[in-house]
Amino acid sequence: MTYDSEDVEQILQKALTRKDKGEFSREQLLEMASELGISSNILETTEQKWLAQQEEEHSRHTFNTFRRRAFWSNFVSFLAVNLFLILLNLITSPSYFWAIFPVLGWGLGLFFHWWSVYQSKSEDYEIAFQKWRTQI
Repeated sequence: MTYDSEDVEQILQKALTRKDKGEFSREQLLEMASELGISSNILETTEQKWLAQQEEEHSRHTFNTFRRRAFWSNFVSFLAVNLFLILLNLITSPSYFWAIFPVLGWGLGLFFHWWSVYQSKSEDYEIAFQKWRTQI
């Protein structure tokens, strides 16, 4: 195979970019481990654990995004419905503010929803994550 000067320049530029980013091939990783006296079995086991950890982090990020979107959807519904109820209350019976009851009730539920979504260090979070993980 032959390369013209433009191809060589592009290949070398990409190689330099990868080097600057710190990207290495699997072969380079094995070579470095060998130079450090790390057996290929230990490297393989460690690599598998690392890949599992990366997958776990990605799953948790996806789960958190899913839960936050559900919360914000609920929040938008809360605002829309309760603004409508307040306007209806002000138009139909301005002397008695009955719209406060659905606002407070739904608001309390919304607060607990927010609390469960943004608390990611609890046992309930782990249970919800494991349940979500088995469903996907």
